[in-house]
Amino acid sequence: MSLLVVGTVAFDEIETPHGKSGRILGGAATYVGLAASHMIRDIRLSAVVGEDFPNEYMRVFKERGIDTSGISVVSGEKTFYWSGRYHDNMNIRDTLLTELNVLAGFKPVLPDAYRNSEYLMLGNLTPAIQRSVIQQMDTRPRLICMDTMNFWMDTAWDDLLDVVSMVDVLAVNEEEARELSGEYSLLLAARKILTMGPEFVIVKRGEHGAMLFSGDEKFCVPAMPLESVADPTGAGDSFAGGFMGYIARCGDTGFESMKNALIYGTVLASFSVEKFGTERLLELSGKDIEERLAEFVKMLSFSF
Repeated sequence: MSLLVVGTVAFDEIETPHGKSGRILGGAATYVGLAASHMIRDIRLSAVVGEDFPNEYMRVFKERGIDTSGISVVSGEKTFYWSGRYHDNMNIRDTLLTELNVLAGFKPVLPDAYRNSEYLMLGNLTPAIQRSVIQQMDTRPRLICMDTMNFWMDTAWDDLLDVVSMVDVLAVNEEEARELSGEYSLLLAARKILTMGPEFVIVKRGEHGAMLFSGDEKFCVPAMPLESVADPTGAGDSFAGGFMGYIARCGDTGFESMKNALIYGTVLASFSVEKFGTERLLELSGKDIEERLAEFVKMLSFSF
């Protein structure tokens, strides 16, 4: 099963109470792709980078079974760069510097081989770009998942609603769910969003886990308890990668599979935050994932 990921490949520079990363590989599409690579090996990446993007990072993708033919390299330009500093509680961060660079003019053109991808993950880009990607597909993917943010709700409302109506899964955090729906209760917010087009709504709750809604069905999981968190930057995108990777591997888009995917996403996110950047995702083994998955399922199990 093939998974197309469209989003950012970037340089990040992160400071937390645990230290500083220096300039490292980052970007939403990077985390999604690397997390999903633990589930499947047919991943296609559509992104843009500058001439300064190292071949070493391209090799990292290829070694993980990620097709990089959809990554445009713009000669003479620089790669998207973001730096941020996390507060002591790690739930709050300050953006220190954002340099859009090549991302400012990003208009993805999918290679022919990408246009028949069976699953599509739309990273947090402008709604117009997300829509253009859907329109470039030769056949509609079996499942389209979309990430977004408050900024697009404030600046591109009509375009955003248009794209939301075209996707199967919308993934938002609590604040975004409330702004999009106009409802404070997350249950009411999800019900309202479901009327906008998606069949499934995922509400990401950070250290409190995630919630899944579809029709009258709902499912909630906590986050995996960890002794320490080194860097939460890629948690949400690693969650999306684990989620979509599982769905693409099992080939089932029913609610029960979505529940399992939510658990896999939570497990992958729990690894991502243990070290800076993508380091933990790159060193993971299948055994590591299965052991933590078993630990997580045991934690959730009860009888009465």
